[in-house]
Amino acid sequence: MTRKIDVKLLGALLGVALIWGTTYLGIRVAVETIPPWFVAAIRQSIASLILFAILLQRKELAWKGWPHLKRQIILSTLMVVVANGMTTVAEQTVPSGLTSLLNAMNPLFIFVASVVIGMERASVKGIVGLLFGFAGVAFIFRDGVAGLFDPNYQVGILFIGIALMGWTAGTIYVKKNHHKSENIFLDLFYQFAFSAVVQFILAFIFSSSTDTSGWSMRSFSAVAYLAIFGSVIAFFCYHYALKKVAPTEVSILSYFNTVIALFLGWLILDERITIDIVIATALIILGVVILNYKKGKPAS
Repeated sequence: MTRKIDVKLLGALLGVALIWGTTYLGIRVAVETIPPWFVAAIRQSIASLILFAILLQRKELAWKGWPHLKRQIILSTLMVVVANGMTTVAEQTVPSGLTSLLNAMNPLFIFVASVVIGMERASVKGIVGLLFGFAGVAFIFRDGVAGLFDPNYQVGILFIGIALMGWTAGTIYVKKNHHKSENIFLDLFYQFAFSAVVQFILAFIFSSSTDTSGWSMRSFSAVAYLAIFGSVIAFFCYHYALKKVAPTEVSILSYFNTVIALFLGWLILDERITIDIVIATALIILGVVILNYKKGKPAS
C-alpha cells in the first residue's frame, strides 16, 4: 500500500527549514541600529497585530479561560521571551554565522531531553543522525569555531546557551500538550502579545538609549520581515509540525537553516559555493536521512 503524503505537514516542515534559515541575517541587520530588546518587542508587537486581524476576520478571537492563558504564558516565556529574545541580544556581539552554529545544537538538546523524560527512545540511529547533521554545520564554520573562545563573545554565547534551554523546554512542553491546542493562530496571538509587553519592559530597562532618531529604515524593514515571516509564518509551521511528528524530527530542520542561508547568499549576493559547503550539505542531508529512515512494513 502506497503511503499518502501529508502535503500540509510537508509544507510546514519546508516553512521551518526555509524561513528560519534567513532569520539570523535578519536579526543581525535589525540590531545594527535598533537595540535588541526593542527589535524583539517590535517584532512580536507587529506579529500579534497581524494575528489579531486574522482572528477577527475569521471570527476566531476568543477567551479560552485561565488554564489556556497559563499555557500560552509558559510557552511565550520559554520560546519567545527567552529563546528568541536572548538570541536577538546575543547577535549584537556574536556573528550570525557563529550564532547559527550554536543554535544548530537545538536537535541535540531536544533529543537528550526527549530521551530523559521518556518521550523518545535512545537509539544508535538517532544519535548517529544528529551527529552527522551537526558535523555538517560545524564543518562549514570550522574556521570560526575559535570564536567560541573569543572573550568578546563570551556573554553573547552565554545568552545563546540560555536561549537553547528555553527553546528545548518550550518544544517539549508543546509536544506534551499539543492535544489541548485547538487554534494555533489564537495560541500564537496570546504568546506574541504577552512577549511584546514583557520585551518592551526589558527594552526600557536594559537599552542604553531609547532615542529612535538613529534607527534606520534598513533595520526596521528587517524587523518587519522577522515579524511576518520569522514569527507568524514560521512559528505556525513549527507548532503545526510538532502536532504531527516527534520533536527531534522537527528540530533537526535547524541544520538546514545554515545551508539555506548559504544558498540564498549564493543566489542573491553572488557568494561562492565552495567544496566545503558541498561536503557540509551532504553531511546534513545524510544526518536527516539516517534520523528519519524507517524500514518498510508489509501492508496489512
